[in-house]
Amino acid sequence: MTQISGLMPILMRRRNKQKWTPQEMAEIRAHLKRISKLSPYLVIIVMPGGFAILPVLAWWLDRRRNRTRAGGGGGPAPKSA
Repeated sequence: MTQISGLMPILMRRRNKQKWTPQEMAEIRAHLKRISKLSPYLVIIVMPGGFAILPVLAWWLDRRRNRTRAGGGGGPAPKSA
């Protein structure tokens, strides 16, 4: 969150009918690059409405865990002689 602390004031300029300068556009791009380096799961939680998506995310992660258990660990298939 410390990496994106200056993002909200810049984004609010557009909402308040003000134009972004080329310097602000470059700053927005830099912020988005920093955000993309975060864990995708953390980004989902931080997004507006992210807590509403949290149960779906938990279900999906559990579904993936169950699939790897049922598949025998996902290792290579044994070779026949």
